[in-house]
Amino acid sequence: MGGRYRITGDTYPRMRRPRRRGRLALLGVAGIAVLGMIGWGALQLVGIFSGGGDKASAAGPRADCATRATPSATAAAPALPKPGRITVNVLNATPTSGLAKKTADELKKRGFKIGDVGNATEEYDKKVKGTGILLGPASAQDTSMPVLATQLAGAERRTDAGRKGTDVDLIIGTGFKNLTAKAAADKALADLTKPKPAPTGKQSC
Repeated sequence: MGGRYRITGDTYPRMRRPRRRGRLALLGVAGIAVLGMIGWGALQLVGIFSGGGDKASAAGPRADCATRATPSATAAAPALPKPGRITVNVLNATPTSGLAKKTADELKKRGFKIGDVGNATEEYDKKVKGTGILLGPASAQDTSMPVLATQLAGAERRTDAGRKGTDVDLIIGTGFKNLTAKAAADKALADLTKPKPAPTGKQSC
């Protein structure tokens, strides 16, 4: 080119790169950051309005609350007869003579009524290995028999469904030494007639 636009010398004008590409990259990064913030905020809002995971898990232990039994001292004592209303037949199934009378005399001192006193029948004679057997009608199972049992620890209890009356037999066995000591027997009798705590359901967490 000639004239006024002619380039002379060894110095050339510097050409600048366009800035458009750099601006587009910056705008892209900013857009991604904004979208990320919006997504995070949306997740937070969903968690708040749905009640949150912590509250949902906190309801678990409360749903598993166990029902525990707590004692209540309002249960009535069992209706048991007093010793004076129980007739005891004392029968000796051992080779030791006079044992039935001695035992009957002691039971009488402790307030029991005494019926027959003598040797056991052939069915039981010398065949009772333990301290003794308490034998009575089915009605005595939960009435007279538990009261008499306080006087002879370890005695076996038996009932005869076909037996009439209310008397209870005390058949002395070969393992018999003495009746239970009076103090211990009195305590056992008192515990027997004491009101028992009844379990009541109570929910606790």
